[in-house]
Amino acid sequence: MNKEYKEKNIVISDNAKIGKNVKISYNVCILGDSVIEDDVEIGANSVIENSYIGKGVLIISSFIKISEIGAGTTIGPFAHVRDNSKIGENCRIGNFVEIKNSIIGRGSKMAHLSYIGDAEMGVCCNIGCGVVFCNYNGKIKQKSYLGDNVFVGSNCNLIAPVVLSDNAYIAAGSTINKDVDVGELAIARARQVNKKNFKNPYLDR
Repeated sequence: MNKEYKEKNIVISDNAKIGKNVKISYNVCILGDSVIEDDVEIGANSVIENSYIGKGVLIISSFIKISEIGAGTTIGPFAHVRDNSKIGENCRIGNFVEIKNSIIGRGSKMAHLSYIGDAEMGVCCNIGCGVVFCNYNGKIKQKSYLGDNVFVGSNCNLIAPVVLSDNAYIAAGSTINKDVDVGELAIARARQVNKKNFKNPYLDR
């Protein structure tokens, strides 16, 4: 390990392969048989274990294990890409997003605070804030399938097994447990009711 790596507290496995023009910040660990292609930037406090990182990827303070990240994708900050995940090119995996055993198509985005587990997702999908892929029923793990250009609004639950076909649109706040066909809008939430002249008994005290 050279002097610069020691000063930055960087750990790189003997089996790792690092391309050209790779920028590595402080407290980074590149472990196992990881491959880092050219022009990658790895921000501070990141861990990459037995993973492939494509050309031009930006990783910001995130953990990636036994997964593949496509060229031009941005990961983090504080994202967790777990075993057997494959992220396509030019994706956006934002802060506090966790992905496990999933395929994410090219150009898809999940900007913040979501869990994607046991899913296959097409190209150019949008996953809103607070979306949960409900993949475990207490006994077995089940999969969700999303086509291309699927839009999932914020704070939705997708209860596997479920299929969202191309261009499906899921309204924010919905819990989805039935398939959604091509181009359909799915709304699965209680209707809002406003009660007039409401007095809070707890505040009255």
